[in-house]
Amino acid sequence: MKVSKQQLHQLIQNKIQSAGLSQQHASIVADVLVHADARGVHSHGAVRVEYYAERISKGGTNNNPHFTFEQTGPCSGVFDGDNGAGHVAAQISMDHAIEIAKKNGVAVVGARRIGHSGALSWFVQRAAHAGMVGISVCQSDPMVVPYGGAEVYYGTNPIAFSVPAEGNEVMTFDMATTVQAWGKVLDARSRNVPIPDTWAVDSNGKNTTDPFAVSALLPIAGPKGYGLMMMVDILSGVLLGLPFGKHVSSMYHDLTAGRELGQLHIVINPGFFTSESAFRKNISQVMQELNNIKPAPGVDSVLYPGQGSHIRELESEKNGIDIVDEVYEYLISDELYRKSYDHKSPFAS
Repeated sequence: MKVSKQQLHQLIQNKIQSAGLSQQHASIVADVLVHADARGVHSHGAVRVEYYAERISKGGTNNNPHFTFEQTGPCSGVFDGDNGAGHVAAQISMDHAIEIAKKNGVAVVGARRIGHSGALSWFVQRAAHAGMVGISVCQSDPMVVPYGGAEVYYGTNPIAFSVPAEGNEVMTFDMATTVQAWGKVLDARSRNVPIPDTWAVDSNGKNTTDPFAVSALLPIAGPKGYGLMMMVDILSGVLLGLPFGKHVSSMYHDLTAGRELGQLHIVINPGFFTSESAFRKNISQVMQELNNIKPAPGVDSVLYPGQGSHIRELESEKNGIDIVDEVYEYLISDELYRKSYDHKSPFAS
C-alpha cells in the first residue's frame, strides 16, 4: 500500500490525537514517524502508532506534560519531559541545544524523564539544517545479551550524527548498537518475513531467523557494539540520574506508567572551530569523493553514510511511502488499538 507523505502524516496525527495527545504534540509525533517511513526505516514509523495510542490512552504517556528546562552552565542544560511524548521532548530539547551552540559554540543538553522518541536522525538533522553538527544518543529497553553473556542487560541504545554540507544538503548517520534495532524485528513480523541469523537469538541462546522466536538481540561487532551500548547508557542514563542498564523500563511492562527514559544531545557550531563555509564545502567534498570511489565487484556505486536513506526519502516525495496493509487498515479504522501491548514481554508478538 502506497500513501503520500501528507496522507500518512494526517492518518498518524488523527490516531495519536484520538488517543489523547494535543494537536500540536500529535503533529510532531507524526513528523518523526513519517520521516522514518519515508527513509525506509519502517521499524520506527507507522508500525509504532498502535503501541503509542495504547500507552497514551492508558496514561503512560503524559498528554499534558509540564516541560521545564534549566541551563546548568554556559554550554549545558537539562530538559525535564515529565514523561510526555518522547518525540516532542527530544525535539524541544534539541532546539535548546541548537540555540546554546549558536551563542557559545557547543552545547550538551540532557533530556530526562521522556518517552520513546523514535528515529534519532530527525533530531540531529534539525541541528544540521541549522548549520551545526548534531549528535544524539538515547537508552532503550534491556533486550540485548552483552558480549559473552546469556542474559539481557542493555538496550539497542542508538547513536545518530548529522552534519551540514553546501546548500540544503546534510549527511546523516543513525544506528542502533545492535546488529539491528528491535523495531526491525517488529517490521519483519508485520511483513511475516524471516530475519538474518545474525540479528538475534532464541530462548536457548541460539541464532534464529524466525522473528517470532526472538528472545534477545545481539550487539553489533561483538565486544565493540557491547562497549558502545555501555557508553550510550551511561551518557543518557547514569549521567542524567535515571535508571540504567537492566533497570531501564520496558516498553510493554506497564502502559499506565511513564518510561523515565533519557537522551543526550551534543551540538557543535563549526564556526567556533573553522570557517563555516569551508566546513560545509569540505563536507560536500567528502560526500562527492566517497561517491567517486571505485565500487567493489557486484556493487553499483559507493554511497556515503545515510545516502541510501536519503535517496529513499527523495523517492517517497514522488512515489509515496510503502505501508504494510495491516498497518494502513488500522490507521484508517475507528479503533484506538486492536491488540494490547500492556504487560507483554518485550519480545511478545
